[in-house]
Amino acid sequence: MEDLRYPIGEFSFPHSTTPAQRQGWIQDVAQAPARLRAAVAGLTAVQLDTPYRPGGWTVRQVIHHVPESHMNSYVRFKLALTEEDPVIKPYDEARWAQLPDIPATPVEVSVRLLECLHQRWIRVLELMTPGDFARQFRHPELGPVRLDQNLALYAWHGKHHVAHITALRQRMAW
Repeated sequence: MEDLRYPIGEFSFPHSTTPAQRQGWIQDVAQAPARLRAAVAGLTAVQLDTPYRPGGWTVRQVIHHVPESHMNSYVRFKLALTEEDPVIKPYDEARWAQLPDIPATPVEVSVRLLECLHQRWIRVLELMTPGDFARQFRHPELGPVRLDQNLALYAWHGKHHVAHITALRQRMAW
């Protein structure tokens, strides 16, 4: 039986990475905004307010979550590039998804936010050296996370949430 929570499979941090892998992940991050825009094109308000799985977030919540999560990752990259082993602050994404700005904000705002954010993030990623990718931040629950590992996570993250939406569209024949 398909696990609707993980339509592209669960993520696991790579122990080591190659320049070719990092380049592929940078391309995945670069393509995430266009993939999200295509996934939500033409959806109605009722469709946006449909959970992607029983007990899961609505499509609207997923759309707003992606740039919120990616903004946090972008800041973590900047902290790790400018500080030695910074401790980052996690956030309660489930509670963020329940805040009143989520239903009140048009999804186009978050899609545009993701597009602009990724324009900046890709510039950072493309200018990073192998030594930069070895830098790390400290997550209070996960421990040390290298930037190459975080890049892999966010390459997966964008595809993961787009797949939530596209899989729902397929199941519902939208």
